[in-house]
Amino acid sequence: MKKHWKSLAVAGVLAGSLSLVAMKTDDRFFEIARNLDIYASLFKELNMYYVDEINPNRMVKTSIDGMLKALDPYTNFFAEDEIEDYMTMTTGRYNGIGALIGQRQSKNIVLMVYEGTPAEKAGLQIGDEILKIDGVDIKNRKDVDPGKLLKGQNNTSVKLTILRYGEKSPQDVSVGRDVVKMTNVPYYGMVSDDVGYIDLKDFTATASREVRTAFQELKGKGMKKLILDVRENPGGLLNMAIDICNIFIPKDSEVVTTKGKVTEWNKTYTALNPPMDLEMPIIVLTNSHSASAAEIVSGVIQDYDRGVLIGQRTYGKGLVQTTRELSFNTKLKITTAKYYIPSGRCIQAIDYSHRNPDGSVGKIPDSLKTAFKTKAGRVVYDGGGVLPDVVIEAQTPAPIAISLTNKGLIFDYAVKYRHEHPSIKPAREFHLTDAEYQDFAKWASDKEYDYTTQVEKDLGTLEASAKKEKYFDKIQDQLKALKTKVSHSKDTDMMTFKPEIQSLLEQEIAGHYYLQKGLKEASFATDPELKAALDLFKDMNKYGSILKGSK
Repeated sequence: MKKHWKSLAVAGVLAGSLSLVAMKTDDRFFEIARNLDIYASLFKELNMYYVDEINPNRMVKTSIDGMLKALDPYTNFFAEDEIEDYMTMTTGRYNGIGALIGQRQSKNIVLMVYEGTPAEKAGLQIGDEILKIDGVDIKNRKDVDPGKLLKGQNNTSVKLTILRYGEKSPQDVSVGRDVVKMTNVPYYGMVSDDVGYIDLKDFTATASREVRTAFQELKGKGMKKLILDVRENPGGLLNMAIDICNIFIPKDSEVVTTKGKVTEWNKTYTALNPPMDLEMPIIVLTNSHSASAAEIVSGVIQDYDRGVLIGQRTYGKGLVQTTRELSFNTKLKITTAKYYIPSGRCIQAIDYSHRNPDGSVGKIPDSLKTAFKTKAGRVVYDGGGVLPDVVIEAQTPAPIAISLTNKGLIFDYAVKYRHEHPSIKPAREFHLTDAEYQDFAKWASDKEYDYTTQVEKDLGTLEASAKKEKYFDKIQDQLKALKTKVSHSKDTDMMTFKPEIQSLLEQEIAGHYYLQKGLKEASFATDPELKAALDLFKDMNKYGSILKGSK
């Protein structure tokens, strides 16, 4: 009898619990329905009575974007007219001419021409100003998007009216349209007799194939060691990251596990194919803009002690997005899970679930981070991106270099230089002479590009604090003397920071002749992470000790 009553009691408790769950679920559905009804009623009133006509598409898009902004930056809504942009983002393909157009002093300027595209074949040059597209005048037109006018069906053409530097009259250029593929690996090559270099900049649908092709070709050229560069790589498709990891780790090795609210979607992904190489020494270059899929690749290489990471701590995006189809050909890209790399750590650095009163979000505190171990027993941590094995402090650009770049003067001088010099040496060998640098300094001397140094800012803060706390009268003479000493001179700074400015100039100029490959090769001479990687490859004992955790 006692057992019978106990069974009834347990059944009663379970029934009560289920009732509470059902009530909570019903309450949640009621709240959703109630708020949707309020939204529909509000929108109806706005449409009927607002003093001006409203654009329903724009209003709804704005409201959806505002709602999603409260979640995380990666949950996004794509309206029907944005689907083409979404497809370009995921596939790296679009129908167009293969040129990047941007604003320079309110002018529509060709900023980059991509290799092998219709734009290059038609003779477009970096620095060309586009005046008209198919007869549509785009000068000073904020309501016109040049990028959209340049896109179109394959095997059609677009007529551009351009003005080239040094020429008085515009000219018409007919450019064909074709499928333009933005490459995930814009550059690969040998950086020493036995060291190959692959620059991986994205993870669209062909990333793995491009890396495999580059790796195979470099091995054919004598590569014995590899530098894989994922700096400035924002990530992309998860399956591409998995397949790229598979190049360097054994088949069936765990690569990444995803865990989210929908448990049926949780999955552990493994390497599906035989690797291309399990022995070759690898160095991965990272920085604070290496994110998502780039962090999976670098984290997996580190967790399996397959290679050494050099650079700066990565961004810390440990979130997975899934695309959901919505009505009327719209899409929702929604964060559905967190990912965990083989050591068990999730590298998500920002806590979007707990916001500050002002709406901002903070990073996960060090006190909440957990230690994990790599295959060889090295200690690594979660919650803060991937920390490289060899940390290279990020370089802080000089204020004058920032100003010259932001004002477009580095770009403009490269356009001028390209016009005055029909050819230059290969990008790796190209260097400006002292006389040419002086010519740049003289050319820039009457241009508008003022700036404030950090020391000047700090002195300004000190002066403000002194006035607030009534100390100014006592130290104003010293402050005045300090201001005089540290007040910057453009002419002086132009020579003080000559190596940095000259390097920027050489890279930009090389890019105008040799496009993306020129930009990359011209940067090798002054790349601190690349130099550190090459130095480490010269000391394989040190390389091995790092992987053993005994550096």
